[in-house]
Amino acid sequence: MKVILLGFFIFYSSFGFSQLNSLGKSDPEAKVILDNVSAKFKTYKTVTANFTLSITDAAGKIEGVKKGTLYMKGSKYRVNISGQEIYSDGDNIWTYDQSANEVQITKFDPTANTITPQKMFTNFYDKDFLYKLNGETKKGSKTIQEIELTPVDKTKTFYKVLVEIDKNSKNIASTKVFEKNGNRYIYAITNIKTNTNLPESLFVFDTKNHPKAEVVDLR
Repeated sequence: MKVILLGFFIFYSSFGFSQLNSLGKSDPEAKVILDNVSAKFKTYKTVTANFTLSITDAAGKIEGVKKGTLYMKGSKYRVNISGQEIYSDGDNIWTYDQSANEVQITKFDPTANTITPQKMFTNFYDKDFLYKLNGETKKGSKTIQEIELTPVDKTKTFYKVLVEIDKNSKNIASTKVFEKNGNRYIYAITNIKTNTNLPESLFVFDTKNHPKAEVVDLR
């Protein structure tokens, strides 16, 4: 799970749900934009998104770039990224490590504060961040709105997140996480398709395709 947890999900899985927004006030204009993004996402029956994950160190040196694909359908999701695959059918989660040829199976607990890809694109910002609109810029033909989020819990490993939103489509274009140790994680959505046909089998790990994989069942 290392690549995903320290990569695509590092920002979202470290919220803590502290509910400390009383410590400060957020920008109402930024909230309107984020609410619109959340509302737009909730209208999608399925989502297929191609993304890149870039990691740089404190000196600005690129530590690595990975490409991946995210699939979502209702409560189900699948993430493919270099060397790793994660599947969830809404009840179980399979995490497959290609280098170790091992798959771990865990039970999805809906009562826990588990961060799923669906939550990443909806109201993740409400309780744990202060946010403000930094402004708008042009990137090609797109108008990009940049929103800066800061965690209200200062013990987090990151101190700032910049979210770029396509003003016209109301989709998240990229997210940049600033860690206290100087590392930067940039997640850029390179392509997104919505409301396409995604079969149920896409969200279940098929042992027939990996007959020699070691199965570690932690349910």
